[in-house]
Amino acid sequence: MKTNILHATSLAAALLSTSLLPAVAADPTGIWLTEAGKATVRVADCGGALCGTIVALKEPNDPQTGKPKIDKNNADAGKRSRAIVGVQILIGLKPDGANKWSGQVYNPEDGKTYAASVTLPDASTIKVQGCLLVICKTNTWTRGR
Repeated sequence: MKTNILHATSLAAALLSTSLLPAVAADPTGIWLTEAGKATVRVADCGGALCGTIVALKEPNDPQTGKPKIDKNNADAGKRSRAIVGVQILIGLKPDGANKWSGQVYNPEDGKTYAASVTLPDASTIKVQGCLLVICKTNTWTRGR
C-alpha cells in the first residue's frame, strides 16, 4: 500500500514538473547571439516591456578607423556618433500571444526601426522578425552563456 502511495506521489510530482516546463521555456530574457554571430544582445524587462540591448560585437572596432563602431546609419543625425554597444535594438516588446511579443526592432546596419514580432519556439532559440508593410525578414538567435 505504501509503495502505491509513494508511486502515485512520484508520478504526480513528475507530471507537475513537466507541466511547468513550458512556463520556464517561455522566458526570453537573457543573453542571445544574433544569427550571424555579429552581436550579443541582452533581453530584459524595461519598465513592463521587453527590450534588447547590444552588449558586445564580434568585431567591435570599425576597420577603417580602428575605433569602436558607431551608429553612423541612424536616421537621427544626433545619434550617429553613439557607440553601437549599448544601443537598444528591441524596443517596447509586449506580450502578443503564447511565447510571442510585439514591438519594434532597430537595425543599426540601415539605421531604421521596424515593426517587430519576437517568438520563442524553445528555451534556446528566439526568432526576431522585422517588417516594413508586408515585407518581413526573420533572424534566429541562439541563447548565449
